[in-house]
Amino acid sequence: MKKFLTLALALTTTLASAQTLRVGMAYDAGGKFDKSFNQSAYEGSLRAAKNLGVKVNDFEPSDPSQIIQGIRSFANEGFDLTVGVGFANNASISQVAKENPDLYFGLVDDVSPQKNVASLVFAEQEGSYLVGYLAGMNSATGTVGFVGGMDIPLIHKFEAGYTAGVKAANPKARVIAQYVGTTPDAWNNPGKAKEIAASMRAKGADIIFAAAGGSGNGVIDYIKQTQCVKASSTIKFTSNNFAKVPKSVSYQKACAGNTRPMFFIGVDSNQNYLGDFDKRPATLNHGLTSMLKRVDNAVYSLISDVKANRFKGGERRFGLKENGVGYAVDQYNRNLITSAQILKLEAIKARIIKGQIKVPTK
Repeated sequence: MKKFLTLALALTTTLASAQTLRVGMAYDAGGKFDKSFNQSAYEGSLRAAKNLGVKVNDFEPSDPSQIIQGIRSFANEGFDLTVGVGFANNASISQVAKENPDLYFGLVDDVSPQKNVASLVFAEQEGSYLVGYLAGMNSATGTVGFVGGMDIPLIHKFEAGYTAGVKAANPKARVIAQYVGTTPDAWNNPGKAKEIAASMRAKGADIIFAAAGGSGNGVIDYIKQTQCVKASSTIKFTSNNFAKVPKSVSYQKACAGNTRPMFFIGVDSNQNYLGDFDKRPATLNHGLTSMLKRVDNAVYSLISDVKANRFKGGERRFGLKENGVGYAVDQYNRNLITSAQILKLEAIKARIIKGQIKVPTK
């Protein structure tokens, strides 16, 4: 009897192990802790592991040439789903998917021709329009900036939506746009992004939206160092929306006189907290908001579908309607955005969802 129970327990354990869904996550440049795009995907996989009981393995290439090796390794081990995070993984995901037609694959930010690949793409321009509108309402100078990472069509969608939103809120506003570079290195060059932010501030930009991966940290670091824009013969102020928001001691010292605060707009994940330079959320935060790209929701949804045997290959688009993009309001920026502004943004959001506002993509 004892032997029978032991055998039964071993068999049950083996079956349970065999039934556990295995998911392989292959990350893009920057890694899963980039506080942005990759991390959002990572958080979606963690939520799936916790809520759905799946087993998740991660692969972070130290060199782009290793990507296909990691993806093929997941396939060779028979993983139920392998997700390539980032458009740069398209060729590798598509190749390995073609070699393994009986396995499921996911691709974030691009479209694969393979039928067993679910391509998760986003309407970045819609979320960017909302944060652009917010920037247009709050800029004290009428000049704002956009820092893109790699100069590619995907990031042009961010720029186009942001510019359209700024102009809708303030037709007289000026948007200065510049890209870090034209190669994948542009995602991890915070020094260059910092230089771009400095040049934009010199032209009067007081709000800068960075869609630049790890390079965006250079924009945040620059704003942390400078904190404000100072009036000059070429920089004039037209508003002072944040006059009543308590300021940190360092801000008061660095920004005495005729000045206005500088802000960044975060991207992909909620990066508002990165603007809390004095670790006191009650004082002025330098993250105006973040354009949320809910890669976490898309990844979780895909894993959930595989778990429920509902996998479907092809393109899946996530916009405002699908809660795939949006803007962030939390304890860090609640003092910056008025309830009237939120009502305005929500009304615009509804009009975009209904198709009453057509947001450009380039």
